[in-house]
Amino acid sequence: MRSLVLLLLSGAMCAPAFSNSDAPAPDVSSRVAVNVVADDLPALWALEVLPDGELLATAKNGQMLIVSTSGKPVVEIDGVPEVDARGQGGLLDLALSPDFANDSTVFFSYSEPRESGNGTTVAKARLDRNDNGGQLQDVQVIFRQTPAYRGNAHFGSRLVFAPDGNLFVTVGDRSDSQVRGQAQELGSGLGKVFRITADGQPANGNPFIGTEGALPEIWSYGHRNTQAATIDADGDLWIVEHGPRGGDELNQPQAGLNYGWPIVTYGLEYSGAKIGDGQTAADGMEPPVYYWTPVIGPSGMVAYQGDEFPEWNDAFLIGGLVSRGIVVLHVQDNKVVTEERIPLETRVRDVTIAPDGSIYAIAEQRGGPGSILQLRSAP
Repeated sequence: MRSLVLLLLSGAMCAPAFSNSDAPAPDVSSRVAVNVVADDLPALWALEVLPDGELLATAKNGQMLIVSTSGKPVVEIDGVPEVDARGQGGLLDLALSPDFANDSTVFFSYSEPRESGNGTTVAKARLDRNDNGGQLQDVQVIFRQTPAYRGNAHFGSRLVFAPDGNLFVTVGDRSDSQVRGQAQELGSGLGKVFRITADGQPANGNPFIGTEGALPEIWSYGHRNTQAATIDADGDLWIVEHGPRGGDELNQPQAGLNYGWPIVTYGLEYSGAKIGDGQTAADGMEPPVYYWTPVIGPSGMVAYQGDEFPEWNDAFLIGGLVSRGIVVLHVQDNKVVTEERIPLETRVRDVTIAPDGSIYAIAEQRGGPGSILQLRSAP
């Protein structure tokens, strides 16, 4: 492995309206050792650590790969359904079954080509491994975002299991101005967080079960494009969603609540024009816990627990596509008290934690190959 040591830099607090921006930045002058585990990979999207320590990864081009942490050749898993890999589409997130050690079941999301366009779809399958890679067996689609749309942006998506065994699924608004307003419509599957069972049924206790015209899988709505999600130490869901030009948001989605997009936002159109009436708040719409302008480009998120970096226990680690590194957020009483940055000089697509507490990150360059990094505390 090639090794380099990066100085951990403290990030200046952005100026969020809904967090304590006056908290002093902690001393984060310690150094972080970064190893390249594997490179010259296709553009990866998601990463999970398997029980034997190997890495299961999705690639935007539709490949599912097993990447060795000990230098063995990368091998491919067969049986992945067809994906629409144009634009932001492709094979997207991964989540291992909570009982993976016994059932070998993997859940994955992808942009599915459909007769009327495409959309985010979630499937599950049994991972049958062999020396040459393996095969997805008994592939079963458990959820489809509707309506389908002829576009190539804002699919979401992240998959996160809650402690009760239900699965949170984040999906995007599909970006274009003519459809993004559906993030406010309970009969549309655009711009939502869904909560489903492992078989794809609406989870018991969902807020809109029995509401006429509403999708019973909806947990929360009014989201733009959520590509970062995790469960905290208390078992609560947190997400970070892309803003447009400014206004990336940290939210803690609650059952039945409206998070405002596209009626309220701290961002602008990419042209610089206001979005809607330019509102940043409105009655009946939840403000973000924290927001970033300029954006970080959030993708991938985990609540850290481990011995390698004990000072980060319970903090959120968030991949930054635009900030080109990892953002570390310390949250107390649902407020961000400190933000730190780990600059990596590369787009970070996903982050996950190894059993020993080290951090794996997917690094990517636009139009170029991907790689997997491992972060440890420097000696």
